[in-house]
Order: sequence, then structure tokens, then C-alpha cells
Amino acid sequence: MRNKTTIFHLATLLFTVVTLASTSVFAADLKIGYVNAVKVIEEAPQGEAALKKLEAEFSPRDKKIIEMQNKIKQLEQELEKSALVLKEADRRAKEHETVVLKRDVRRLSQEFREDYNLRRNEELAALQKIVQKTIAEIAKLENYDLILESAVYAGPKADITEKILKKLGKK
Repeated sequence: MRNKTTIFHLATLLFTVVTLASTSVFAADLKIGYVNAVKVIEEAPQGEAALKKLEAEFSPRDKKIIEMQNKIKQLEQELEKSALVLKEADRRAKEHETVVLKRDVRRLSQEFREDYNLRRNEELAALQKIVQKTIAEIAKLENYDLILESAVYAGPKADITEKILKKLGKK
């Protein structure tokens, strides 16, 4: 029984040594690259174009909210200045108008944020597809076996971020 256990341990050890030896030979032929995806998305011209598109789409709504906020400030200042001279009914009407405007601004701001985040996520997803496609093209073109987007450490030799940006059209 003891002899079988010794043979089993020796066989396991031999298998481990052979596996490690073949892995290091295999790893020598492996071509690995790294892409800083955050940098690519931030610096790619397509990302800048997406931001401009979002800004153009949401700018009118943002301006409307800012105008409403300014109107609230103006009403509050008027109310503060003329609180003593205004009739009770006029004062209440201005206070009510201010409360209604504040509620509308809160609602519009929340809708704005939700819509903006939804559209931003859509644009980001489209940009990520373009980046993924570009990475795959470079991987095939330059015979990479593996390209990582997240790494604890990536040396300058493995970092192909600038190649991706160049292919995407960064000037």
C-alpha cells in the first residue's frame, strides 16, 4: 500500500514538472497586448464627437432649467424685498408660484439627469463596440494571442493603447 502511494506521488510530481516545462515553452510563443480602455474612450475622436452630440441634444433642456432656477431666485429676492409692503394675498401667490417652480425644476432636473444618463450610456456602448472591433482588427493583423483591457501591470512593450488610438483616428 505504501509503495502505491509513493508511485502516485512520483507520478503526480512528474506530471507537474512536465506541465510546467511545457507551459513555459508555450508562454514563450504567446503574444500578449494590453489596452487602456479608459484612455482610449476618453481620447478617441469618436468619444469627443459623442460628447458634442450629447451636448447639442441636451443643451436646450439644460438652459431651460437654468432659466427656471434664475426665475426662482428672482421671485425669492422680490418676495424678500417687498414682503412688508405686499398684501397677504399677493405674498401667498408669490410664495405659491415659487414653490410650484421649485417642484417643476426638481422634476425637470431629475428627468434631465435620467435621460442624459440613458443617452450617455447608449453612446458609450456604441463607442465600446467600435473600440472592441478596432482591438480585434489589430489583434488579427499583428497576430496577438491575447489582448487585455485590465491589468495590474503592463509594461510598455505590451501596451498597444496608442496603436488603437492611432487606428481610431487620433491626431
